[in-house]
Amino acid sequence: MKKAGKIIVIVVVVIAVLGIVGNLLGGGEETEGTKAIVENTEAAGEDVTTDAAEEEPETQEPTQAASTGLPTIEEQVLVDQNGIKITAVELVDDGIWGTGLKLLIENNTDQDVGISCDALIVNNYMIANLFSATVASGMKSNETVDLYSTELEASGIENIGQIELKMHSFDGETYETIEEYDLAVIQTSEYESMDVQALDDGTELVNQDGVRIVGKYVDEDSFWGAGVLLYLENNSGRNVTVSCEDMSVNGYMITPVFAETVYDGKMSISDITIFESDLEENGITAIEDIELKFHVYDSDDYSTVFDTDAIAFSVTP
Repeated sequence: MKKAGKIIVIVVVVIAVLGIVGNLLGGGEETEGTKAIVENTEAAGEDVTTDAAEEEPETQEPTQAASTGLPTIEEQVLVDQNGIKITAVELVDDGIWGTGLKLLIENNTDQDVGISCDALIVNNYMIANLFSATVASGMKSNETVDLYSTELEASGIENIGQIELKMHSFDGETYETIEEYDLAVIQTSEYESMDVQALDDGTELVNQDGVRIVGKYVDEDSFWGAGVLLYLENNSGRNVTVSCEDMSVNGYMITPVFAETVYDGKMSISDITIFESDLEENGITAIEDIELKFHVYDSDDYSTVFDTDAIAFSVTP
């Protein structure tokens, strides 16, 4: 069971790295190479959408522009358990990655301890992160959780009003989990006016058991080859992870990279990565039709929430 758990962790880390690097190098933003996703009336399998797919999306009111300076936070203790204390100190401007949340980590245990961030949520949007830090026994460390500017922009976030972090500690030598901490919530000075908008324009592909998946567009000029940008929304009452399988492009089977965890009541903008090598091997120079199945499972116990039938859709310039 431990071996399976490690494999899952490795896969999730690889996917997170691919997602973040892809976004930093141009993902999540429409370019000349993007194509809109449209419904395919000849879709295989049952129609998993509901009448909501036929409704006009609600008109979003323009959000308030961010102020020229960074929002502020009150110094706040996020974790104080069994010798580990984590304090949110302030928001800082990284200069390269964008805004960062400065943390003070104190290790008052008799062993070297690592701290990792399992989930980072800004204004109710899941934001990818690669935060990990190791603090020696009896020492303190100033660390920064990066709120990547490309991730915020892709989620339509201009003013940071709320930050949520789910963290855990691990043995600095064996990497075995020591303790998982409760979700910590930080409200900034912009909380009352923060922008929270559902970026659900596009073609609804799934609306089932409280989980919505909307296809926004296909980017044929992404860093890895191509990407299918999705909006995900979870109101299922549990934390879920969405992955895809049995994916084909223009009738040719390919191997996608995609697994996105969305906490209950939260949203996410994420993309399915299609490698350029898969497209080249099948002689695909332009993406026209895509078919796939979504697998949705509980993020905590890995039990299946639901599997969709094959969903087919077309893309148009």
